Amino acid sequence: MRESAQLVSKTLGMLAKEIKPGVSTLHLDNLGGEFIRDHGGEPAFLGMYGFPKNLCISPNAEVVHGIPNEKPLEEGDILSVDCGVYMNGFYGDHAYSFAVGNIAPETEKLLKVTKESLYKGIEQCVRGKRVGDISNAIQTYCEAHGYGVVRELVGHGLGRKMHEDPQVPNYGRKGSGKVLKDGIVLAIEPMVNLGTEKVKFHSDGWTVTSKDNSPSAHFEHDVCIIAGKPVLLSTYRYIYEALGIVSDEEKPFTMAF
Repeated sequence: MRESAQLVSKTLGMLAKEIKPGVSTLHLDNLGGEFIRDHGGEPAFLGMYGFPKNLCISPNAEVVHGIPNEKPLEEGDILSVDCGVYMNGFYGDHAYSFAVGNIAPETEKLLKVTKESLYKGIEQCVRGKRVGDISNAIQTYCEAHGYGVVRELVGHGLGRKMHEDPQVPNYGRKGSGKVLKDGIVLAIEPMVNLGTEKVKFHSDGWTVTSKDNSPSAHFEHDVCIIAGKPVLLSTYRYIYEALGIVSDEEKPFTMAF
């Protein structure tokens, strides 16, 4: 599973260099699909439940499941790129929200807080805790900053299927839900809006936007509980190398494989 997750990570790292004003999301989708196949995997989203493209790419007010198209990106946009890989019988699935050029300070803060909330959730992936502990950590952190935490879309278990039990909401009560055990793999993915938590489902059957059309951020990691503690199978390292970002945020959740 780590190999599948790492190929997603490398795909996102490759795309990080290409995300700029004037580039279309369809171009990014084509690059991503080609990169995955060239490295021995299959784009997991293509054809899943009828989805028509390789990646889910969601700009600005789109929360998730955006369908790549020919519209060019503009300076100041933000862009969630959600990528899935199927390889060696297992899935990898994670996401990162990118800034397109210079973005508004309030939107930059939204991205920062949403990513921080992801790690707040990962900290709770400890043997003996419960799914609700993850959910509550994400919710309380984001709502303390005044953001809307999306209810209708959730994280999930991951393995030989893309979506496995348990569901991992980004809101909930401490001490509720499934007990966490060694060997479980979760795709934890905060979806957080600058405004209301309410969303709109569009007629194409896929696109989901914030109901008030405010910017939405989305970050996702694949996490396995090993020896009682959270271990990342995915990484943002390749993105950070591409963008010249220095970060030690993943250090507490890494181990030698």
